[in-house]
Amino acid sequence: MPFAQPYFPQRTKQKKRRAIRAVSLALPYPGFPLASFLHPLRSTASQWLVIPILLLVAFLLRWAVGLGAYSGLESLPMHGDFEAQRHWMEITTQLPMKDWYWHDLEWWGLDYPPLTAYHSWLIGAIGNLVRPSWFELHTSRGLDDPKLKFFMRATVVISEYITYVPAMVVFVRVYGKLFDMSVYEKAVSLAAILIQPSLMIIDHGHFQYNSVMFGLTYLAVDCFLTDHLLFGSLFFVLALTFKQMALYYAPVIFAYLLGLSVFPRLHFQRLFLLGVTVIATFTLILAPLVASGGFIQISQCLSRIFPFSRGLWEDKVANFWCASNVIVKYRQRFSGAILQQASMLATFVAIFPSCVIIFLYPRKRLLPIGMSACAWGFFLFSFQVHEKSVLLPLVPATSFLAGSLDSENIVWVTWMNNIALFSMWPLLNRDGLALQYAVLFILFGWLMGTFQNTSDHWAGKMIHIGSYVAVLAIHIAEKAIGQPERYPDIWVVGNVLISFACYVIAWGWTLLKLWQEARTDKDKND
Repeated sequence: MPFAQPYFPQRTKQKKRRAIRAVSLALPYPGFPLASFLHPLRSTASQWLVIPILLLVAFLLRWAVGLGAYSGLESLPMHGDFEAQRHWMEITTQLPMKDWYWHDLEWWGLDYPPLTAYHSWLIGAIGNLVRPSWFELHTSRGLDDPKLKFFMRATVVISEYITYVPAMVVFVRVYGKLFDMSVYEKAVSLAAILIQPSLMIIDHGHFQYNSVMFGLTYLAVDCFLTDHLLFGSLFFVLALTFKQMALYYAPVIFAYLLGLSVFPRLHFQRLFLLGVTVIATFTLILAPLVASGGFIQISQCLSRIFPFSRGLWEDKVANFWCASNVIVKYRQRFSGAILQQASMLATFVAIFPSCVIIFLYPRKRLLPIGMSACAWGFFLFSFQVHEKSVLLPLVPATSFLAGSLDSENIVWVTWMNNIALFSMWPLLNRDGLALQYAVLFILFGWLMGTFQNTSDHWAGKMIHIGSYVAVLAIHIAEKAIGQPERYPDIWVVGNVLISFACYVIAWGWTLLKLWQEARTDKDKND
């Protein structure tokens, strides 16, 4: 009898199931729509998509803003900043260098530092290859050619994507690492920085190249964060020689480098090398000017860059002097020399606390908020301030989000951005950018959670809600009533007073935040 075969139960082959990752459309931490949009990209497999998507969205927003009007469009006789930038391109390409800061100063004479002139020369040289008629001296004044507009808009985007965008991408990575930010949190903070409405509408709507100066400044900050102090000094001098407004950051940067050089012991070699780097960089930038026409070129350049003869402020701006001028008529009661001295003293007092804190606590994590606090002091009290200068405290305040997406920080930084955009409404309305203003105001406010989140503290709630009500009231009244004949500037003055009050609070918040971060960092080190 044959042996029975043993029974082995047949194993059925089961298909291996792929893990399915659920994507939640609910608001994740840190609970606002911008974070929700980026939430599906939080997985490791999707992280490589984050930066390309952010750069593409940022580009589309900028280009959409650029489709609108610009400063001085069909506005006789002087046109505006668009014509100024175009004119600088023609004088730098059509005239010898020794004439750049002297030529026809009544028609948008060059009044920015040499690096801006070199940048204008480069763009003008490229533009002359495309269409020489755009940059013909005298005959091309006030040109509003749509093709020229396309070319000029493209140069702003390219300049920004060469300087500002890479600098901010590096900053978010390096600065976020100091605070143990996750990749997802870094992506959210980078998105908030890149969609900042005020810088976008000034550079790509009104028309300027502010992002180049901010890019050079943040390349300097990136170097400071990675302990490359000499390269950082070089980049900061480049920022100063591109736009003089970078001086708003100079005292706090100096305090930071000085603090690193004297604490915990005097580091003479570092001080010496920093000094040599700064002097050498200035020399290299100014050398072509001196070679073209002697040292008188430097004095002429300085007189153009710092036009004290123009007065305390230009146009109506939400700083102390313009706001209080409603009560005290400074220009009628005091001489220009006294006002210069008073503004210098007031500015020194305003920037002193932030510089002292940074000097005593030269910590990397304090740089952005320290730069913002110092710039607020300059904006509120210094001489010859433009409304667009509010970008200087605003950009570092927004970049502070790269270290913390705490709900309170988000609410305050978003509020600052919203008020800053409102403060530039008279300028933007005059430029024909009302639609872009409204869309960016609502879009940024919604993405950052303005319509659903408020400050946790009762005082913060009152400040934010009260200021938003005032902003809305001004817009409704201006639309409904129009411009009264007896008080033609009433809405502009109302804008200045509301914005100034908010800016003082923003300055106080940045100082308080700087002090809190300094003490927290000291406790950790202790």
